[in-house]
Amino acid sequence: MKRLSSEICPQSKKYPEKVLQFGEGNFLRAFVDWQIAVLNKETDFNGSVVVVQPRGSEKIKRLNDQDGLFTLYLQGMKDGKEVEEHTIVNSISRGIDLFNHYEKYLELAESEELRFIISNTTEAGIYYEPTDKLCDAPQKSFPGKLTSFLYHRYRAWQGDSTKGCIIIPCELIEDNGQRLKEIVLQLADLWNLEKGFHTWIHESNIFCNSLVDRIVPGFPKDTVAKKTEELGYTDELMVVSEHYHLWAIEGPESIKEELPIDQSSIHAFIVDDLSSYRTRKVRLLNGVHSAMTPIAYLYGVDTVKEAVDHEIIGAFIKGLMSDEIIPATNLSKEELTAYSHEILARFANPYIQHYLLSIAMNSISKFKARNVPILLDYVRRTNSLPEKLVFSLSSLLYFYKGKRGEESIPLDDDPSLLEFFRNEWGAASSIDQYEKVVYAALGLQDVWGLDLNDIPGLTEKVTRNLIEIEKNGMKKALKCIVEGG
Repeated sequence: MKRLSSEICPQSKKYPEKVLQFGEGNFLRAFVDWQIAVLNKETDFNGSVVVVQPRGSEKIKRLNDQDGLFTLYLQGMKDGKEVEEHTIVNSISRGIDLFNHYEKYLELAESEELRFIISNTTEAGIYYEPTDKLCDAPQKSFPGKLTSFLYHRYRAWQGDSTKGCIIIPCELIEDNGQRLKEIVLQLADLWNLEKGFHTWIHESNIFCNSLVDRIVPGFPKDTVAKKTEELGYTDELMVVSEHYHLWAIEGPESIKEELPIDQSSIHAFIVDDLSSYRTRKVRLLNGVHSAMTPIAYLYGVDTVKEAVDHEIIGAFIKGLMSDEIIPATNLSKEELTAYSHEILARFANPYIQHYLLSIAMNSISKFKARNVPILLDYVRRTNSLPEKLVFSLSSLLYFYKGKRGEESIPLDDDPSLLEFFRNEWGAASSIDQYEKVVYAALGLQDVWGLDLNDIPGLTEKVTRNLIEIEKNGMKKALKCIVEGG
């Protein structure tokens, strides 16, 4: 059986390369690249995407081997009916391997047609790396790679004000666009770049805050054989997604002149302020994902749907939403309650196999961005600890012990964090030493943004939870939390 390529799906048109995309993963392909393909079909956008990888990956080679094509399966409820449909997404022109073809990356910076830069490097991706140098090929951090690219473009076009870019990061951190811009300017100072570059960044480029919403489980490993037979070709980059999608972009209305989302069927908006969109989504969808993952996985469950449908885990999830997240959130209770019901329905989508381990990547930085604000707000409002969220934090620390029974957990996080937990858990030879592990973990101010030990009662409560999980197992420990024992 042949692999998907332009031989199987000939391109009817070659689009100008208008978009640089940092990230080759499932989410951006099922979300942004699909929307670009819709814009090409329904509007005069007339643009394609060049993909680069923020970290080392074989996906760039696979992407180029398939001529940028991949199959997207949209599965779930649509207009009140269960619908499964698929399409070949053809908006990617090529991928550039930053680690072997950096010169092609810089050549793209000289392109007159390039206008948009989009990224999703996870919550851990937008950070300041002081060891990055302009001469690196490539830089270690995503902001370093972006700053180098923009500086090369500035020099290539001699500061032409019309050659700036519209930059739309999709990472789930607050004010992602403004934070990214701040780091770009920090690096420009670190590298002693000329004042004109700073001015060009400020006046000729638009950094948009944005919020993305779509559940993308990724490659359908459980049903790939059936889908391959149905398609009649192999596709190593096949991806499954729900139908629902929302993209809120905070920026000037003028963006619509170049990104004509209002002339298409996609659910995307240019807004003045996306804070309310962000708060409800990050807390009730992403925050719940992060909170449930270590608990459900250690319980013995592997997917989000199994977790939501489970009598005990499902009750925990619903209680976390209604008893702790909604009371800690400064938005309409009615609106949040309705949204939480919608989220639970999406989690229970019968077509979607969303594996908890795919959510678990970079769990510490995700918990910091998604759940720590809820914890702090709850404590401020009630002067007490949120029992369920604290249990989730406890389970997260236990998860980083790296074992589910006799089975090793394939932890995927920053190597320095993984080494920290290996050392801490390795030194804890008995439960009497668990408080030391908790104190060290909660005290990682560079990770959490504060010393979590300073929250009254948190260290002691997390320690008690860990001992309970160790002595009695996750099933008994969680049942006790759900039943209020």
